[in-house]
Amino acid sequence: MRRQDYTVGWICAVQTEFVAACELLDEEHPLLPTDSPHDDNAYTLGRIGDHHIVIACLPKGRYGIASAASVAKDMLRSFESIRIGLMVGIGGGAPSGKHDIRLGDIVVGCPIKKEGGVVPYNFGKAVQDQEFERTGSLNSPPTVLLTALTKLSADHERRGSHIAESIRLIMTKNPRLRGKYQRPGVEHDRLYESSYTHRGGDYRCEIGCDSTSPPLLRRLQRELDPDEPVVHYGLIASADTLMKDAIARDRLIKEHDILCFEMEAAGLMNDFPCVVIRGICDYSDSHKNDAWQGYAAVTAASYAKELLGIIPERQIARTQTATAEMGE
Repeated sequence: MRRQDYTVGWICAVQTEFVAACELLDEEHPLLPTDSPHDDNAYTLGRIGDHHIVIACLPKGRYGIASAASVAKDMLRSFESIRIGLMVGIGGGAPSGKHDIRLGDIVVGCPIKKEGGVVPYNFGKAVQDQEFERTGSLNSPPTVLLTALTKLSADHERRGSHIAESIRLIMTKNPRLRGKYQRPGVEHDRLYESSYTHRGGDYRCEIGCDSTSPPLLRRLQRELDPDEPVVHYGLIASADTLMKDAIARDRLIKEHDILCFEMEAAGLMNDFPCVVIRGICDYSDSHKNDAWQGYAAVTAASYAKELLGIIPERQIARTQTATAEMGE
């Protein structure tokens, strides 16, 4: 393979997401020598369907908007033929009466009204005696990806998704991943009242937190297969701050109809034409733990693979390169 053969860039924030992405490749390619002496990224190259993919992960311990922007910039410098991008990984859910978001579900950032799909919620100005005024805006995903989102969403509504099947195949192919990446039981999906904060320090909620209702919220079992994650389309909130405050979460849900919180996408949307795909691993509250991170990462990666599978290679080939799209 040549460097110019790679047309899709895939960015992850943490190692768990990186492992999930690599496991979803249909084929892994040998590494190519790096042309740019200024590119600090470590890549995995491969193929999904007809598309040749470049995968990169943020440096360990360096999370957030600036780090994501730096990784994307280096990727586009070294692989100038990239046309579209994917930001795939885990995020915190924003459940509400309107959106029944549960752990293991997937949120895909897409335009709603005047928003492009990602809302930078801590960018703006604070004026005394006035509400925080958010400033600036972010680009929406490129048309080729928005068209694919519409098609895939319709396919899922008609026939269901292949996400659970993809995950089963991964676990069969690589059994060593089962402990971390298999779906936890529904008993480990706990949503608490917003005013109830985590008890028990670093211990999981099963040990330190109340297991009665209230404060634990009781939710109806889903009618369809509970092992099949639901895909939600809407706005993703992005900032350099990890959201662990259910009261603040609920306020932003009310103000902007947010579905998910994460820490990297705001650094990409205006410089890397991509769609953001997040598997939900917690509820953006004080009850965070790592139990769902592996499964959430692999659900998001499985959705991304399915999305690429419905985009014809010729459609990407006639799309402008990312650097041309961004006017660089």
